[in-house]
Amino acid sequence: MQKNYRTKCKDGIMEYLEKNKEQSFCAYDIHSYLQNQDMQVNITTIYRNLDKLTDQGILMKYKTSEDESFRYQYVKPHGNCQEHLHMQCRGCGKVLHLECSFMRELSGHLEAHHRFSLECTGSVLIGLCEKCVAIK
Repeated sequence: MQKNYRTKCKDGIMEYLEKNKEQSFCAYDIHSYLQNQDMQVNITTIYRNLDKLTDQGILMKYKTSEDESFRYQYVKPHGNCQEHLHMQCRGCGKVLHLECSFMRELSGHLEAHHRFSLECTGSVLIGLCEKCVAIK
């Protein structure tokens, strides 16, 4: 059994997550944040911590279609991110959760009419949020 140690790096990552609850991020975003907090942390250590947090269900990890890189999202405020789709604003990066009855309707339709079982983990729709549409 692996022990769960508190480290300065993990505390810094958790602080970053709390401050960026509604944003997706990559390991380098955290690396920059920690450097700005005068913490010198190896990027490999950050990836290792992100993998552990993903395994614990604290983060959701998905690959972007644009550049095939991995992005992460803190799931704590929502908790059931495996049960709904996500929408990410291309303008500001905000992640919105599609937590409504539409998800049951969509899943039911896909299964009944297309014999397709939807897996929401890592599913992200890309578009523009209301604020970014207003700016354009």
